[in-house]
Amino acid sequence: MTILIGYVPTPRGEAALTAGLEEAAARGDEVVLLNSPRRGQLVDGHLVDETTEAGLVERARALGVTLRVDRADHGADLVAAFTSAVEASGARLVVIGVKRRSPIGKLVMGSDAQRLLLDLDVPILAVKPPR
Repeated sequence: MTILIGYVPTPRGEAALTAGLEEAAARGDEVVLLNSPRRGQLVDGHLVDETTEAGLVERARALGVTLRVDRADHGADLVAAFTSAVEASGARLVVIGVKRRSPIGKLVMGSDAQRLLLDLDVPILAVKPPR
């Protein structure tokens, strides 16, 4: 089986990566990291470079997990990108990182995370970075 992790090199992305790799190691799943440019950008600071990718693959390998990075440009719509990646990979689970919110901010979750939770047809594990 496959776990799809939404990854950007931020604390939220690292939290998602850690949780997803732990889940994959426990269940013997492989991992696909969704890391695509947004809004049609040719250069995106959230894309991992080849050196970072090699480090992520090695980090997964140390846990006995096979990892590959999906670098395809899935377009500007985040839900469509995840939907396409889920279909292509056959993912059984999606792991995303979410922001910590103030009490008022908790009333309305971040729009991207909320859209994924509402629109994807697979289970989603939403994790917060450590304080």
